[in-house]
Amino acid sequence: MREVTVIIPNYNGRECLGGCLQSLKDQNFRDFDVIVVDNASHDGSLEEAERDYPEAAYIRLEQNFGFSRAVNEGIKASKTPFVLLLNNDTCAEPDFVENLLAAIKEDEKIFSVAAKMLQQKAPDRIDDAGDLYCAFGWAFARAKGKHRDRCSKRCNIFAACAGAAIYRRSILDEIGWFDEFHFAYLEDVDIGYRARIMGYRNVYEPKALVYHLGSGATGSRYNDFKVRISARNNMYLIMKNMPALQILLNLPFLLLGFGIKAVFFLIRGYGRPYFSGLKRGYLLCRHGKKYPFSRRNFGHYVRIQLELWLNCFRRFAGFF
Repeated sequence: MREVTVIIPNYNGRECLGGCLQSLKDQNFRDFDVIVVDNASHDGSLEEAERDYPEAAYIRLEQNFGFSRAVNEGIKASKTPFVLLLNNDTCAEPDFVENLLAAIKEDEKIFSVAAKMLQQKAPDRIDDAGDLYCAFGWAFARAKGKHRDRCSKRCNIFAACAGAAIYRRSILDEIGWFDEFHFAYLEDVDIGYRARIMGYRNVYEPKALVYHLGSGATGSRYNDFKVRISARNNMYLIMKNMPALQILLNLPFLLLGFGIKAVFFLIRGYGRPYFSGLKRGYLLCRHGKKYPFSRRNFGHYVRIQLELWLNCFRRFAGFF
């Protein structure tokens, strides 16, 4: 029985999907399934992939439901104890799947393992080495833009970037799958946060290397859509995962964090979509899913809170 299924969400990925699938075909370890979930692409990328890589399974959605829904459809179709999520604009090193699978199997308390993502256009630079989250309400990638020699040791992280990470299916079933209210962006921090609340670990594995083009679906680092939906999801992430007392405890930090981002996006000309996203986030908080608080997880909340404060210092100090 195979242990892992690689799930690739795709939306108009004609320029990159083939390279991603070829890198999986070239893996040293080949005992895994591949599922491509297509969000109603109209650029011929799905048809080309079906023709050139018939060994993969393909799911075609009737419209663009976003990253979270696509991933969940892939998880639903999988039959393995581990699922590995991979962006369509990535190319993996030959031992990528093997190293992620070996890392997550080391401890049953490990929920996810993040790969070391390098920038495809500047392969000597890190794109993501695991995600951190802080009391300012900011999620950020460790060592982004730093030399690839940084972050060379395995360690615990706040959450895995779902662009290249493996997840334990049994824990997914316990804490819930990817929240489709997110559509895209911060859904991986949300699910990693939920796992942390339940006492599970998220780990970074530097031996698992993947090259990431970045913004393969949206086309740029900043645009109205990304700024709006990220602001919306940022507010929802806080309201969903933090109990009321924790929100009050972090309120000064959160107000400062949102204020700094508001100034940043106003200067860059994205003030309107940012404030629109915050408004939509407030409305989403009224209709979304609050993760239930349990006293048995109190110790986990304390550890998370200390980490949120520590990561504020790390962010401002430029530690990562």
